[in-house]
Amino acid sequence: MGQKSPYKPIALVVEDDVWEREWAVVLLEESEMGVLQCDSAEEALRILEKMGGCVSLMFTDVNLAGKIDGVELAHLATQCCPNIHVVVTSGRALTKSLPEGAIFMPKPWLPLDVLREAERSQH
Repeated sequence: MGQKSPYKPIALVVEDDVWEREWAVVLLEESEMGVLQCDSAEEALRILEKMGGCVSLMFTDVNLAGKIDGVELAHLATQCCPNIHVVVTSGRALTKSLPEGAIFMPKPWLPLDVLREAERSQH
């Protein structure tokens, strides 16, 4: 029988809507992930610069506070952290392409879909 790691996988939630961000945070915490959160791509990039290798999942909205949107953030995140699992969400259709391996999850998303992506990020 394998031992459980003493370290929690870490998720980064990037969402400018406080309610939606908190909802995603609660779901990811329920999946036994440690969760960091912010409302802008600029802040997310600062977090990734410090902790990038430790973050297994980034869950980001397309529309964010600041000048960088979630799609551009997805590209930058996968460049600096090639092993990160990226989920981009929006209530509108995407007009730009995502980086290879990134997942698009339309809003309103289902809690089970978020939990599935959290599980995938840990493998």
